[in-house]
Amino acid sequence: MAYYHKLGTFPHKRHTQFRQPDGSLYHEQLVGTLGFSGVSSLLYHKNPPTKITRIDEPVPYAPTKSNVPLAPYHLRPFKGESTGQDYLSARKTVLMNNDCVISICLPVEREMTYFYKNALADEIVFIHEGSGELLSQMGRLEVRAGDYVVIPRTIIHQWKWNEGPVRLLITESFSPVETVRRYRNHFGQLLEHSPYCERDIRAPHELIQDDAPGDYLVQIKKEGFLHQYHYGFSPLDVVGWDGYFYPYALSIHDFEPITGRIHQPPPVHQTFETQGFVVCSFVPRLFDYHPLAIPAPYNHSNVDSDEILYYVEGNFMSRKGVDIGSFTIHPSGLPHGPHPGTVEASIGKKETHELAVMIDTFKPLYLTNEALELLDQNYPMSWNPDVAPAAPRPADMMD
Repeated sequence: MAYYHKLGTFPHKRHTQFRQPDGSLYHEQLVGTLGFSGVSSLLYHKNPPTKITRIDEPVPYAPTKSNVPLAPYHLRPFKGESTGQDYLSARKTVLMNNDCVISICLPVEREMTYFYKNALADEIVFIHEGSGELLSQMGRLEVRAGDYVVIPRTIIHQWKWNEGPVRLLITESFSPVETVRRYRNHFGQLLEHSPYCERDIRAPHELIQDDAPGDYLVQIKKEGFLHQYHYGFSPLDVVGWDGYFYPYALSIHDFEPITGRIHQPPPVHQTFETQGFVVCSFVPRLFDYHPLAIPAPYNHSNVDSDEILYYVEGNFMSRKGVDIGSFTIHPSGLPHGPHPGTVEASIGKKETHELAVMIDTFKPLYLTNEALELLDQNYPMSWNPDVAPAAPRPADMMD
């Protein structure tokens, strides 16, 4: 993470005695990455974080890959009010590879009756619609529409949503989610030319101390299962912590676009990086200002990456027939670009008010079986105004 943060109370020196009012020791826990060489935080619990009361049978929880031909794809938005009851059952995975898993989530329930921990992946939760708060061992973090909420792996947490629709784009990364390296100096501080800075990053701001005894379920996601761990105390029993490892929020509305006289390539929109993919933010911005500029993007071939665009808000000048909440998927090995007529129509336009999230992976992505029901069958032929045969039906492409 970008900077040091702390909340609550803790001893002056690490790994020294820190006693509770009754004289017993608080229970210190190091949460660290890369062995003991990466970023970490030290947490101080009232109860031993290792004190499990019961482990139930694990619940299978894994998407399955579909078998589809190589083609560009358009996934229409999920229709209806929800994709499931709670935060985990409402996750519908649409794309996956060995580096990441991309899901849509429209939960019905406002509060979670359990806690959740992803044991293998960092999660980037983009809040397309909704507002509420993330409650974790590190404290309370208020969130709203447009936020990227980055939750490092192993952080125990739950969500509470306010009234109104909730629509989430969830990207799981099997390598750490980091700020963009070229925007940082060798001290780790974000530089002056970065499209956002530490001032835009919101960390947890208030500890939550729950002392009530009871049966507390933590569902731990790992290797295709939700493992069911029960504790006799709340995971929210931390009295203080400090370090660099914690959940945080960054609003897409605080991302400052980089523009130029001619069309700028997608890396200027980069927001996060991992070992397996990057995340970019397309935000309202002025178009190119060369007198002969063509604002629409040029045709390009993804030689070594798959390009995923999730449409959040606005009118997208280079695409036709794409709705809010849609995905377009352009795999490596195939050129793609603006739809017919959009290049000429873009000339002379001064600005755009679109919002979109782009995910570029360095290895091929696979559609899941759940994604097949959303396929726009005519999209692969949408660049040819004279030919528009239907693509194979989803039922024909199931494994």
